Amino acid sequence: MLITLDTKSSIPIYVQLRNQIVTGIGRGELKAGESLPTVRQLAADAGVNTMTVNKTYQLLKAEGFIEIDRRKGATVCPVGTADADYREKLEKELELLSAEASLKGMEKQEFLQLCEKIFRQMNPENAGGVSYD
Repeated sequence: MLITLDTKSSIPIYVQLRNQIVTGIGRGELKAGESLPTVRQLAADAGVNTMTVNKTYQLLKAEGFIEIDRRKGATVCPVGTADADYREKLEKELELLSAEASLKGMEKQEFLQLCEKIFRQMNPENAGGVSYD
């Protein structure tokens, strides 16, 4: 998986790393049980401080995307189920995205088609549902 960071972005580097790792897991580029690079290796590869990568890994662990073991390092967790807290977070994020899309003139059907297209790009095992094509 290739990590690309935008140092000019307002999004913090640790969040950009987190988002790219989660996307990699979602697309199936990183499989359950697969080891992630060590903190030092990822920091060197991405050209960032080790504390930034450590913060990313701790966030991913807290969110249940990875496990951290002193002997094995960081590994991808098996796919879980969405709990109530996650569904609430998702609803709030979708509400904001929907509001922004509406304010920018995007029609509902166009927004739903874009959501469907992006969801389909994720791991095929998770891409069921209704098609809006």
